[in-house]
Amino acid sequence: MAEQTRTQRQAAGKKAAATRKRNAASQSASATKRSASRTTGSARATVRNARTTARSAGSTASQASNVLTRSVDAATTSAEAAARQAERIVLIQVGAALEARDSVLKTVRKYSDPRKRTTSLKRFERRGETVLRRTRRRAEQEAKSVRREVGGVRRDLEGQLGDLRTDAEQFAGRINGLR
Repeated sequence: MAEQTRTQRQAAGKKAAATRKRNAASQSASATKRSASRTTGSARATVRNARTTARSAGSTASQASNVLTRSVDAATTSAEAAARQAERIVLIQVGAALEARDSVLKTVRKYSDPRKRTTSLKRFERRGETVLRRTRRRAEQEAKSVRREVGGVRRDLEGQLGDLRTDAEQFAGRINGLR
C-alpha cells in the first residue's frame, strides 16, 4: 500500500475524530436519557428527596449541554475533513499542471539553444545507429542460422533421396531378373 501524504493523514485523523465525537455524543445522550428517567422516577417516588432530584435534574441539564456541544464539534470536524479532501483534489490538479509546465519549459530551453539542440540531435542519431546496427546483426545471425538449418535438412533429404534411388534401382533390377 502506498504511503499516505500529510493531507491524507490529516483528513483521516479528522474523520476518525468526528466519529469518536459522534459516538461519545451518542453514548452521552443515552446516559442523559437514563439519568433523566431515573430523575423523574425519583421525583414521583418521594417528596423527601426533592432536593436530590433537583440536583440530579441540574446535572442532567449540564450533561445535555455537553452532548449538544459534542454534537456540534463532531459536525464541525466532519466538515473540516470534507474540506481537506476537496483541497487535496485541487492541489493534485495544480501539482500535475505545474509538472507539465516544467517539462515543457525544460524541452523549450533544451532545443532553443543551438549547441544543446545539435548535441541532442547527435545523441539521437548515435542511438538510432546503435539500434539499427544491433538489429542488423541479429537479423544476419538469424539468417545464418536459418541457412545452416536449411542446408542440414537439404543434405539429409539428398541422402535419403540417394538411398531411395539405390533401393528403387535394385528393386527394378530384381523385377527385370524375374521376367
